[in-house]
Amino acid sequence: MISLAAVGGVALVELGMALIPGPNMIHLASRAITQGRRAGLVSLSGTAVGFLCYLLAAAMGLSALFAAVPLAFTVVKLAGAAYLAYLAWGMLKPGGRSPFTPAPGLPPVSDARLFSMGLLTNLLNPKIALMYAALLPQFMNPQAGPDWAQLLQLGGVQIIVGISVNALVMLGAARVSGFLAARPRVMTAQRYASGGLLGVFALRTALTRTSVSA
Repeated sequence: MISLAAVGGVALVELGMALIPGPNMIHLASRAITQGRRAGLVSLSGTAVGFLCYLLAAAMGLSALFAAVPLAFTVVKLAGAAYLAYLAWGMLKPGGRSPFTPAPGLPPVSDARLFSMGLLTNLLNPKIALMYAALLPQFMNPQAGPDWAQLLQLGGVQIIVGISVNALVMLGAARVSGFLAARPRVMTAQRYASGGLLGVFALRTALTRTSVSA
């Protein structure tokens, strides 16, 4: 059984990561603003399944794979850093967009498409890959039971926090978008702040020397 300290640690790490604008937040906010809250909820269900896929992969030995093949972890880490840097540039460049910028030209899509987009966006999210490959194993204790059981519990904490934060972002996206649209300077400040945080996280991801243990 994992300790309360491990639960709290994972919850705080996931909360910090979820509040940093990333692929999930951008996708859910844009869909909720463009197509409504129902579309956002369908997309969120795909995001939730993506979390479950990572959890099952971790329980089946994702961390062990990266420990056995360090190059694989390095590739994932650098690819994730590059993707975060790309998202940051999309916000920071002249004419860049905030996750809460209305996009009236974005065409509505079917529920199946919304679900699959939410799932794929999460599966390709470097923050989640790093969470399961490198961060969750650090909260495991050899005396707390089998590794797979601990990963299931720790991953459950991550999923609860991650889905809760993403749901709040999605449900409040339209209201936040309207507030920012009426205040261009605040919208610009939010865009630069979000892009800057993404850039910092991209740099930290690229430079991290976190070891991966089975």
